[in-house]
Amino acid sequence: MTQSHIRNFSIIAHVDHGKSTLADRMLEMTQTVADRKMQAQLLDSMDLERERGVTIKASAVRMMYKAKDGETYMINLIDTPGHVDFTYEVSRALQACEGALLVVDASQGIEAQTLTNVYLALEQDLEVLPVVNKIDLPAAQPDEVAQELENLIGTPAEEILRISAKSGIGVADVLELVVKEVPPPTGNEDAPARALVFDSHYDVYKGVVAYVRVVDGEFKPRDQFQLMATHAKFDPVEIGVFNPVMVPVESLKAGEVGYIATGLKTMQECRVGDTITLANKGAEKPLPGYKQVKPMVFAGIYPTDNDDYPELRDALEKLQLNDASLVYEPETSQALNFGFRVGFLGLFHMEIVQERLEREYDLDILATAPSVKYEVIKKDGTSIFIDSPAQMPDENVIAEVREPWMKIQIYTPQNYIGGIMDLVIKKRGEVVTTEYLDANRVILHYLMPLSEVIVDFYDRLKSISQGYASLDYQLDDYRADDLVKLDVLVNNEPIDALAMIVHRDHAYHKGQKLVSKLKELIPRQMFAVPVQAAVGKRVISRANISAMRKDVLAKCYGGDITRKKKLLEKQKKGKKRMKMVGAVEVPQEAFMALLSLDDDD
Repeated sequence: MTQSHIRNFSIIAHVDHGKSTLADRMLEMTQTVADRKMQAQLLDSMDLERERGVTIKASAVRMMYKAKDGETYMINLIDTPGHVDFTYEVSRALQACEGALLVVDASQGIEAQTLTNVYLALEQDLEVLPVVNKIDLPAAQPDEVAQELENLIGTPAEEILRISAKSGIGVADVLELVVKEVPPPTGNEDAPARALVFDSHYDVYKGVVAYVRVVDGEFKPRDQFQLMATHAKFDPVEIGVFNPVMVPVESLKAGEVGYIATGLKTMQECRVGDTITLANKGAEKPLPGYKQVKPMVFAGIYPTDNDDYPELRDALEKLQLNDASLVYEPETSQALNFGFRVGFLGLFHMEIVQERLEREYDLDILATAPSVKYEVIKKDGTSIFIDSPAQMPDENVIAEVREPWMKIQIYTPQNYIGGIMDLVIKKRGEVVTTEYLDANRVILHYLMPLSEVIVDFYDRLKSISQGYASLDYQLDDYRADDLVKLDVLVNNEPIDALAMIVHRDHAYHKGQKLVSKLKELIPRQMFAVPVQAAVGKRVISRANISAMRKDVLAKCYGGDITRKKKLLEKQKKGKKRMKMVGAVEVPQEAFMALLSLDDDD
C-alpha cells in the first residue's frame, strides 16, 4: 500500500478516560476482530490491566478502513500506557506516529497526565486531534470540557468531536477524522532501511519481539539486521504485523508498523528507542531520541522463605525480559538474608512488579520500603551514588548528601489549593507558580524531593482534594541537604531493611513515629524487646515491647515467702538467657510502616 493511504496514530489520555474502550470500538467498526473473539479491553492482554483498568504495556494494531471517499486506508493504532511512570514508553510510541488522538473524559476534564502527553505529542510535532468522551454520563459537561481543550490547543470548541466510546456514539466520525487530519508518513522508500523500536516483549520461541515503525526503506525476512545502539546483529525469526494477533508478512515498508522477532535472548541487546537497520549497507545515522530508562525508586525484594531465593531470581529474570525498565542486583540483609535490590520507574511500577511476582510466579515475597538514589560527596572529594540506606558511609567521611528533586504539576479545582499547599510545604516542597486555566481549575507548579513524593504523597493528595487533583512529575536536578541515616534497632540489633535516609529536622519526629508503630506491629515475645531509633551512635527514641507473662506462682499456694522468691528468681534467669539467644521476627507490615509515617497526625 502506498504511503499516502497509511495513517499512524496514537491515543493519549489520562488513566481511565476511555482510551482502551475507544480502541475496542474501532476494532469492531473496521471488523479487524471477529465478533465472537471480541472482548472488553482487547488490547490489554494482562489480567492486571483488566482488573485495574490501566494500560501497562503499549500495544499496536493494524486496521483496514474504507472511508467515505471510497478509498481503503491502512490505519495503525498504537495504544499507550496512561500512567506517569511509563512516560518514556509513551514518548517512544508517539515518535512512531504522525498524529495523536487526545481523549478527555467529559465528566473529569483535563488532568495532569493529559497535559504531559499533549506536550510530548507537540514536542514530536504531531497533529493533535481532541475528542470529548463519555458524553452519555449523567455528570458529563461536554461543552465546558471542549472549551478547556480550545484554551489548551486552540482547536475551536464547536469543531471538537463529542463521542461515547462505550455506546459507540460518534466513533465512525473519529475514524474519518483520523483519515482526514493525520498526515501520511513521509519516509524515503529507497533509502537504507531504518526502523524505530517503540516497545518489545519476550517470546519463548521467537526471542525478543521488537515492535517497530519503519521510517525508511524496506525490511525482508531474508536480510540480516543490526541494532544501532547495542551493535547486536541477528537474522530475524519472523517479520509481521499485529492484527491484533501476530501475523507474519513478506516485508515491512516505509511508513508501516509491525514487529520483528529477533531471536535475541536478552532485553539488554534490544532496547526501546533503538534503531534497527540492515547489517550490510545499513543506515549511518540512528533515529533521534534514544536514551536508556533510569529507575527512580529502589526497594529490596526478599523471599519470605529463604529456600525460594533461586525461584525469585528466575522470576525477576523472566520479568525483565518483558519489562526492559526493570533493573535488579543481588543484596543481603542481616534481617532478611538473601534478596535483590530492584529499581523501578515509580511507585505504581513497583506495585505492578510486586503483584506480578506474587501472581504469575506464585512467590511469597517481602518488600522493603522504597528509597531513591542519593549522591554522597565524601570529604576527600570523591562521590558515590547509593540506592539503599544500608550503603550510606560513616557520618565522619561525608561532606554532603544530595537528593533528587522533582518538578511537580498538580491539576486541581481551586477550592483545594490551601490544603494542597499545606501538604507540599510539610513535605519540604517549594512553590514555583500557580496558573489559572479557567474560573475553577488551576495548575500548581512545585519543586519537591522525590523521597517525599514516593511516601504516601499521592494518597494524601487524593484525600485532600476528594479525588479531584491529579499529579505529574519529572526529574529536576540533585540538591544538597542536611540528610542523615535513621537506624532502627530491635532487641539491640540494627535492622538494615528498616533504615531510612531522612532530613535531620524530621529525624526525631519520624524516629518516634516509627518506634511507636513498630511497638504495635512486632509480636510480643517471652522476653522484653527494646525498639530504638538512632542517628549515628545517638539513640533518639525508644519503646519497650513488654514480655508475655506466665503466672509461675499459681501452683505456690502456701508456705514460706522464700519459695516464691526462689521461683521468681528462676524465671528471671530464664528470661535473661532467652533474651540472649532469642530472635525477633519482624513482620512485613513493619517494613510497610515506613510508607505511612504521616507528618501531621
